[in-house]
Formats: sequence, C-alpha cells, structure tokens
Amino acid sequence: MLHSSTFEYLQPTKDQLVTMSNARAATKNYASTIEELLSDGPDKTYILRKIREIGMWVNVAITRTADGTPRV
Repeated sequence: MLHSSTFEYLQPTKDQLVTMSNARAATKNYASTIEELLSDGPDKTYILRKIREIGMWVNVAITRTADGTPRV
C-alpha cells in the first residue's frame, strides 16, 4: 500500500539537502567514469539514463523511510 504522501512533494530538511548533494556528486562521478569507459551507442545511452534514474530514486530514498512515510 502506498503512503498517502507518495505523490506529494516532501521538502527536504537541511541535512537531507546535504546528503542529496553528496549523492548527486557520487552519481555524477560514476556517470562520468562510464562516459569515459564506454563507446558511444545504445547500450551506453541506456546505462547513462539508468544512472540518472537511480540518482532521482536516491533523492526519494533520502526523504522517505522504507514504508514510504516521510523521513524527518
């Protein structure tokens, strides 16, 4: 069952914003490494899109607990 706030915006706390920034930097670093290592093509495009998706889900995980309730 989805939590009632699943589709609502959760304003991150200051600590969560710092964590998000750190996670974004790590995701960007990983994507840059993949960009350098792989030849251009559909597989590389797919991988980079998935890394971007993972980065977005990390932000969700930072602001929510496992059951979907807001993390405070």
